[in-house]
Amino acid sequence: MQKDSKIYIAGHRGLVGSAIWKTLEKKGYSRLIGRSSSELDLTNQAAVADFFAAEKPDYVILAAAKVGGIVANNTYRGQFIYENLQIQNNVIHQSYVHGVKKLLFLGSTCIYPKLAPQPMPEDCLLTAPLEYTNEPYAIAKIAGLKLCESYNLQYGTNFIAVMPTNLYGPNDNFNLETSHVLPAMIRKIHLAKSLDQDDWTNIREDLNHRPVEGVDGQASKTEILEILRKYGIQAKESSPTKLFLWGTGNPMREFLWSEDMAEACVFLMENRNFDEIVTSYSNSKEVRNTHINIGTGKEISIRQLAETIQHEIGFEGQIEFDASKPDGTMRKLTDPSKLHQLGWKHQVELAEGIRMLYKHYLSNTVE
Repeated sequence: MQKDSKIYIAGHRGLVGSAIWKTLEKKGYSRLIGRSSSELDLTNQAAVADFFAAEKPDYVILAAAKVGGIVANNTYRGQFIYENLQIQNNVIHQSYVHGVKKLLFLGSTCIYPKLAPQPMPEDCLLTAPLEYTNEPYAIAKIAGLKLCESYNLQYGTNFIAVMPTNLYGPNDNFNLETSHVLPAMIRKIHLAKSLDQDDWTNIREDLNHRPVEGVDGQASKTEILEILRKYGIQAKESSPTKLFLWGTGNPMREFLWSEDMAEACVFLMENRNFDEIVTSYSNSKEVRNTHINIGTGKEISIRQLAETIQHEIGFEGQIEFDASKPDGTMRKLTDPSKLHQLGWKHQVELAEGIRMLYKHYLSNTVE
């Protein structure tokens, strides 16, 4: 890519897209294109075609997606598969039609089987059933990477698919209805600490910035306590405040700082092409699994994660796990050896990342 190349980042305001945008700006790329969902509906085929015809981007980074945690994935199954398929099909196909030089498609490691070998190599894709709760989303992402792979093989395009592990970082989603586990824990533990300390100023400021199911900081204490209880935060009486989290706490998870992920994506856009990946990693006449994992290769239990965040925030109450709720996949550790061989490794370790994310959360909460 040249510094004056026209680069379209789909989903530029989200956790992934904003990190990539920031990284490109830092590296001197000056012609970045972004459209909000209100400006361009990526599920609308005609609108996407018109956009590509008008803007004619040289490069495309497809970071737009409908995303959410285990509850959202399991609840909005139809929306997750339909909207993600529409977004991917429209952007990838128009990139082919309009001669985009290179495209990077971002998926997720939930594409791998529920009982995949650990750590998960790229070639375990489609070898066994998926985790049920996020199956529709995973199938959409598998279709996206296969669309890239298939267009490359038939049309000679240069479309690369990457599968990042669980991400966290600036511009994360702290909405308790839809957020992923790490940002949700940070917010819940922050609110639990405020409740434990009877700090209603903090609680009301938090809810004013991020209302929960319509409940903001102007609501009565009774309404606020009710909504907090719904999300597992129970006020103390004679005992400390308790926070109840879903599952047993035993599942293991891997987490990658979003700006590290962005560095990996830009590295691949600048330095690696599809034909090089196929040459290096295909061992037969069948071309499969040309996508690339982006991860740390390190894991932590959900219980240990909660304890780490609790220590960082300084919550002195109790955290308990509700084993009647689903755990999801027990382990989801990536094998990032392909990416390492291509020349990239992560920099930010989890403890440092949690400190940075909590600082970011507070700076975007306090008046």
